[in-house]
Amino acid sequence: MHVMAVLPRPSSPRAVWRDIRAFLATGNRHKLLFGTLSVAIPTLLMLGFLHDSKIEKPKPEMWFVPSWPADRPDSVIIAQQKIDQAKKDKMLAEKRASYQRLAKRLGID
Repeated sequence: MHVMAVLPRPSSPRAVWRDIRAFLATGNRHKLLFGTLSVAIPTLLMLGFLHDSKIEKPKPEMWFVPSWPADRPDSVIIAQQKIDQAKKDKMLAEKRASYQRLAKRLGID
């Protein structure tokens, strides 16, 4: 079976315009109201999706990885790990303090 045989023929613009005029000429206000709503609601939804699609995306964060010589001794590695751990501990302490301040403001403590 050919696909084109299954699909209906599209209406001409004149036929569509005649159908709209005939629909409006009936004088049924409730049909006009629901017809308007049936066009307005999907239009508003599509405009909402269009608006949301234009949100700026954040720029990717760049990570710089230090390059180390392959023959560095274990003492240098351990010293660097201690420095990194001190930085991490300081950051966690600041974060914990900010959460504690927030808890005091909210009366959670």
